[in-house]
Amino acid sequence: MNDQTAQAQIKQVMDSWVQASLAKDVERIISHYSNDVVAYDAIGPLRFVGRESYKAHWQACMEMCSGPAKFEVHEPSFMIGGDLAVVYFLFHCGGSDDSGEMQSSWMRVTQCFRQQSGKWLIAHEHFSMPCDMESGKTAFDLTP
Repeated sequence: MNDQTAQAQIKQVMDSWVQASLAKDVERIISHYSNDVVAYDAIGPLRFVGRESYKAHWQACMEMCSGPAKFEVHEPSFMIGGDLAVVYFLFHCGGSDDSGEMQSSWMRVTQCFRQQSGKWLIAHEHFSMPCDMESGKTAFDLTP
């Protein structure tokens, strides 16, 4: 398979992941991950190991935002070699609070895909947000 074909397939997986997240369909979201996924999310513990652990985290995240969600991938860059691929992008994420107001921020995301049984699955994922070293506070107000 050439890199263009692989990139198109991975882009389809990413689009499906976004749609599942907007629908708050945790089963569909987690179907995009390998069984042995290792994830570093922007919230929660330092590390999630395994699909079931990450699934519980996704469920908790979906329950925190009762209203509509924002889940937008911006400017993805692809590096593909054989059955491994790395995609990094800026990510605009958020959800509605109890009063219906959208609360969102920009993050940085890296996803490492591995092809297994003919499917591209996320084997590693890392969400991060920059912080101000002097104040020690997360920089929620940054935009691209």
